[in-house]
Amino acid sequence: MKLSLFSDYSLRVLMFAAVKGEAFQLEEVASAFDISKHHVAKIVQGLSKLGYLDTRRGRSGGIQLARPPEDIRIGKLVRETEDQPIMVECFDAASNTCRLDGCCKLKAALAKARKAFYDSLDAHTLRDFVTGPQRSRMIKILLPS
Repeated sequence: MKLSLFSDYSLRVLMFAAVKGEAFQLEEVASAFDISKHHVAKIVQGLSKLGYLDTRRGRSGGIQLARPPEDIRIGKLVRETEDQPIMVECFDAASNTCRLDGCCKLKAALAKARKAFYDSLDAHTLRDFVTGPQRSRMIKILLPS
């Protein structure tokens, strides 16, 4: 299963926000990950609408987490940011033309695999990914002095 770039970048922006621990500017995260400022702006806007980020305009403005990292479940975030949750055609009743639908076991196996994937991600919070021994390396990489 491949995540969309939107989900990938969303995870990176939230990890940056959690490591930073205070308000930041678009340019900071764009530079840290070598992502265009335009892409970061779209991600920030989407994460703000979903309630993951707070944004403030103006001189004392910036971007920051809207809730603590331990309250952000990774599985929920990925579900909300993925634009194509349908793995194969038969998962979508509106566009399904598969002649084997209803008589093959592939659909059930893929549904079970997708559930296991999300269940695994649901076991983690954003905090899990930005704490521990790797945190100091992340700070050096993402927040150069």
